[in-house]
Amino acid sequence: MDIAGKVFVVTGAGNGIGRETTLQLLLKGASVAGVDLNEAGLAETVELAAAGNRLSTHAVNITDRDAVQALPAAVAELHGAVDGIVNIAGVIQKFVKVIDLPYEEIEKVMNVNFWGVINMCKAFLPTLVERPTAAILNVSSMGSYAPVPGQAVYGASKAAVTLLTEALYAELMGTNVQVTTIYPGAIGTNIAANSGVTMEGMEEKAAKSTRKMTSPQEAGRVIVDAIEKGKFRATIGSDAATMDRLSRLNPKFATELIAKQMADLLN
Repeated sequence: MDIAGKVFVVTGAGNGIGRETTLQLLLKGASVAGVDLNEAGLAETVELAAAGNRLSTHAVNITDRDAVQALPAAVAELHGAVDGIVNIAGVIQKFVKVIDLPYEEIEKVMNVNFWGVINMCKAFLPTLVERPTAAILNVSSMGSYAPVPGQAVYGASKAAVTLLTEALYAELMGTNVQVTTIYPGAIGTNIAANSGVTMEGMEEKAAKSTRKMTSPQEAGRVIVDAIEKGKFRATIGSDAATMDRLSRLNPKFATELIAKQMADLLN
């Protein structure tokens, strides 16, 4: 897809990967409707972008179906018909085992990570299938194929996003709509704070960790590249790429390896 002149809706545009994707789409000549709950974060994205009326902001909760259903008309009024949606907004769970995870936390994670993507896809699909070229890009996670103890429900929500996206790809084969799944590994964002998750001692453990973080800027580059090339899937970071291969070759070993590497974060 040629990004210049196209209109995209990006969720999670107020920080992290969503912000970087927004900035890079704008640099390539697109117009972007940035969606996020964090109005202050959206305002900062606007300041960083300095893109004038090519960037609009929409303080919308993606779990609010009625609010999301109103987005296509609101965006079209400002930019014209939407050519692509980029579903990045997501939350992690409290870093505890399923046995200790409250139902309300499970529901929150599923509502944002899965139902939020469903709401966006359902709202914009009628527009996208009418466009000359269009794109749907959904961000899953390395955690969808490399299960992390203490993030079981988060991983399950992202696995649901994976299957949904691949099924959309199958349903839209032969149409003008390209569909992409993205699998980030460990990215240097503030997703824990944005998720309302506080993990005592995590800062010290993270500082001692040898696990390499990929920058949000690199994540944004991979996402925009995937849109331009119409990729079926892409991983972000060497950790995501390595575990992708390992989980296919020997899923039991991959599961046990991740469990051992992450065990200290549950203690």
